[in-house]
Amino acid sequence: MIRRLLPWLIFAVFAAIPFLPVGGFVTLVAGRIMIFAIAAMSLDLILGVGGLPSFGHAAPIAIGAYAVAMLDAAGLNHLEYVLPAAMGAACLFAVITGSVALRARGINFIMITLAFAQMVFFAAGSLSDYGGDDGYSLTVRTDIAGQNLLKGGNLYFASLIALIGVWLLLRMIVASRFGRALSAVRQNRVRVQAMGINATAIELTALVIGAGIAALAGVLLANEAEFVSPAYAAWGRSGSLMVMVILGGLGSLHGAILGAAVVVLFEEGMGRYTQHWPLIFGVLLVLAVLFLRNGLAGVRRG
Repeated sequence: MIRRLLPWLIFAVFAAIPFLPVGGFVTLVAGRIMIFAIAAMSLDLILGVGGLPSFGHAAPIAIGAYAVAMLDAAGLNHLEYVLPAAMGAACLFAVITGSVALRARGINFIMITLAFAQMVFFAAGSLSDYGGDDGYSLTVRTDIAGQNLLKGGNLYFASLIALIGVWLLLRMIVASRFGRALSAVRQNRVRVQAMGINATAIELTALVIGAGIAALAGVLLANEAEFVSPAYAAWGRSGSLMVMVILGGLGSLHGAILGAAVVVLFEEGMGRYTQHWPLIFGVLLVLAVLFLRNGLAGVRRG
């Protein structure tokens, strides 16, 4: 019962934060947590459910963010254009790169996904029209149906709606026949193929879905920061997402939200006191892996 209610308790806490006397900084951090939680959940579908250790999941986030920047430069700031363009480009990227990466397994798969993400990183840095390595500042936030609904606190609630929507969507996907097939491929790929099921097609579909959702996070992140830079595609960002998923509990969607909260809070909190916070966090992460075998969510993967 508690595990079923936990996701809704998390959403309730996020919904209540803007109305509490906690200050604008806390609300800002909470909004950032929700955006990264969306990205972490998309990776959890790939890694936690599908067993695919993608180390390049920052790439579709960057693609989503740069879609905002490119359309902003062209004067197209409408979500009706931005979101399909961002998600479409990220899904196409996943189809092309996934078709190559899925030819390998294990460490080779990790290195291929990392290589593609680094290509995106360097490609973004070469876009001189969009600031190159210095990044690009948005002229205005993306509007919805001609209304500037992502201004100020509205972006927070838009992120919350997106978070709940993505969680519900992924929950349905995991519980569907496709989700069960994806889990089966993770557990025994050879047996699934022997049953006549195209395991590669299932994994590729998971990569595409994950990339599309990650692009949504990229759109929100670009609007939250009102800035886009190649750092969005850096390998460290992909590593942070993997930490969020593993720390939260593989295969647990709300665990990815908890993992995102811990990582972002630690970064924002300890980062104000020392630049060596990753060293401290690394020690705590090792302890968490040793003593929290099922992650913060406490759910054992099937």
